[in-house]
Amino acid sequence: MKKITIAIDGHSSCGKSTMAKSLAREIGYIYIDTGAMYRAVTLYCIENNLITEDGINEKALKEQLPNVRVDFQQDPETKLPLTHLNGRNVEREIRTMAVSTKVSPVAALGFVREAMVRQQQLMGEQKGIVMDGRDVGTVIFPNAELKIFVTASAEIRAQRRYDELTAKGETCNYEEILKNVLERDHIDSTRAVSPLRKADDAIELDNSHMTIPEQKEWLLARFNEAAQK
Repeated sequence: MKKITIAIDGHSSCGKSTMAKSLAREIGYIYIDTGAMYRAVTLYCIENNLITEDGINEKALKEQLPNVRVDFQQDPETKLPLTHLNGRNVEREIRTMAVSTKVSPVAALGFVREAMVRQQQLMGEQKGIVMDGRDVGTVIFPNAELKIFVTASAEIRAQRRYDELTAKGETCNYEEILKNVLERDHIDSTRAVSPLRKADDAIELDNSHMTIPEQKEWLLARFNEAAQK
C-alpha cells in the first residue's frame, strides 16, 4: 500500500484534530495540526504584547516572525504530537479561550500564512502524513491523494468546545463560545488570503450526529480506498 498525503479541512471545533490524530496513530502516519501552529503564533503575540485594543502590531510581528519557531514533539506516553513554541511545550496554553478569541485575525495575515505554509510543506515532503486545518487541501497540498472537508452545526460545535473546556476545569460560557464559533466561521471563510472552502475534489463529512468510533470507521474506509488506487 503506497504512502499518501491526507488533508483534513473544515470549520473550527468540528473534531478535525481528534479525527486526524486517531487516523495517524492507526495507520502509522505523522500528524500535523496546522491550526495549532497559528494558535502558537497568536500566543506569541499575546505574550509579547503585539495584540492591543487597537489590533495587531503587524509591523512588529513581521519583524519578529523569523524568530518564531513552531514544531511538534511526540508525547512519550500518548505518542501524540505536542505543540512547542521556541522549544516550550504550549499545548495547553494554545487551547484556551484567550487564544481562541484572537487566532482568526492573526491567521488571516498574509505574511503569517506564508511563513507557516512554508514550514508545513517542508514537513510533508516525504508523504505519509495527516494534516488538518483550513486550507490544507486547497493551498498547502492541492495534490493530496485524500481530501476530507469536515463540518457540523455551529451549535453542536460550540457545545463540544464548552464540554472540552469544562472537562479541563476552565470556567466558560456557552453563549460566548457560540459567538466565537460564528465569528471564526465568518473570518475564516471571508479572509482575503487562503479562505476556508471545500476543495472541489474533497469528500464532505457532516459529523453533527456521529460518534467518534463512527467517524474513525468512516475515515479509515476512505483512507483504504485512496491508498489502494
